[in-house]
Amino acid sequence: MTGNRAFRVAATSARVVTGVVVAAACVLGVATAVHAPWPTVTHEPAQQQVTPLPGDSVLVCAGDFHALGRNTAAPSEMRRAATPELTTGGTSGVPSQAGLAVPDLVDGQEVPVLTGAVEGRTAPLIAGAESSTLASDDLAGFAASPCGIPRLESWLVGGSVGTGAEDVVLLANASDVPATVTLAVYGSARGGRTVIVPPRTQTALPLTSVAAGNDIPVVKVSAVGAPVRAVLQSALMQVLDPVGADQQEAVPGPQQRVVLPGVQAFAATGDQGDMTVLRLLAPGADALAQVRVTAEGGGPGLDEFTVPLTADEPAQVSLSGLEPGTYTVEIEADAPVIAGVRQQDGFGADSDFAWVTPAPEIDAEVAFAVPSGPSPRLQLANTSDEDTTVSLSSVDGGSPQEIVIPAGETRGLDVAAETTYLLRPSGEVHAAVAMTAPGAVAVLPVPPSPGVETSITVYP
Repeated sequence: MTGNRAFRVAATSARVVTGVVVAAACVLGVATAVHAPWPTVTHEPAQQQVTPLPGDSVLVCAGDFHALGRNTAAPSEMRRAATPELTTGGTSGVPSQAGLAVPDLVDGQEVPVLTGAVEGRTAPLIAGAESSTLASDDLAGFAASPCGIPRLESWLVGGSVGTGAEDVVLLANASDVPATVTLAVYGSARGGRTVIVPPRTQTALPLTSVAAGNDIPVVKVSAVGAPVRAVLQSALMQVLDPVGADQQEAVPGPQQRVVLPGVQAFAATGDQGDMTVLRLLAPGADALAQVRVTAEGGGPGLDEFTVPLTADEPAQVSLSGLEPGTYTVEIEADAPVIAGVRQQDGFGADSDFAWVTPAPEIDAEVAFAVPSGPSPRLQLANTSDEDTTVSLSSVDGGSPQEIVIPAGETRGLDVAAETTYLLRPSGEVHAAVAMTAPGAVAVLPVPPSPGVETSITVYP
């Protein structure tokens, strides 16, 4: 081998060795990079908190109390039994009032619609409530309810189609376009009906025309085209005696946590199993509902039990055994439920009944009206883990009252009839007005005020 050839072989061998070393280093580097954290690039999307411009505040009342069966030649004909007394107010004075036609009610008066016009960029807080005292051979009792917001969906929980029941579903359309309303009945015999509610009109139909064959019906009201205000008017006859009347606020929708302040238990002789009754429905899915009953003024829970619910089948549970007094019923379920409590102050003539519907959570200033009626008392339930202070004042002025509601307790406060109040909580509360006298019982949940817009996050 010559010297040149030997040099070339050595050079080639060196290049091979160097290539192997470099390749090994590359493999090691790649392996290390796979396990090492890679640099990340993040980008926060542009966003803006925007509060929509408010619209006018609008509330629709229930109007005249309807009587069935007064015309023997036309048993389904409805006649005006009473025109309610209306209490209204707001932060910008008394709201303006218009009316809805009632073509299917003989001698009926227009249904009041309350409007608080926007001033600049602010919608006023407005409130309204109405009450009727009935004292005739076929209708007796006291009925009251707040004027409410029309909705595309609502639920009527306290209906009855039993012997002597004269329940009427009221559907009010305050818009300028027709509303197609479907009533779906949950019960032992599923049923339903679809009706057209013309614009600026209230339509009424007997509950028996929708829910016949159901002992404890619950009705879902769904509207297309325009929202409607749904109300259930109830009356009961036993033998030949009228034994109460009620005007029930619709429930906005199922919830997993339901609070019902203002439930009252009355002293009675004999069987008390039907004096105070809880009705429950789990639409769409089975549920397990934990029920807790506490008294106004605090103290440990008086009663606590669990109710298993089968999907789409209403259930009813007696709350017998409660001493006379005022209570809050709390329900926590593992699936959304509809709930209401029926209470009555006795049996036979000169008695009355009322349905207590859920009181929504209030965490901001609201206005509410107390209608004409006996001994109104505001019930404030604090179901949170922290004490809450509530300031209460009349919209007409005057020094505010302050009341502290300890965590997990309910406090009561006497209020004046025919008065509109402003309620300002420091935390979350549920509120209702209970009105009580012999033969006169009603409970009005305090709803959030209409027209209050909350801020939303906008992503351009």
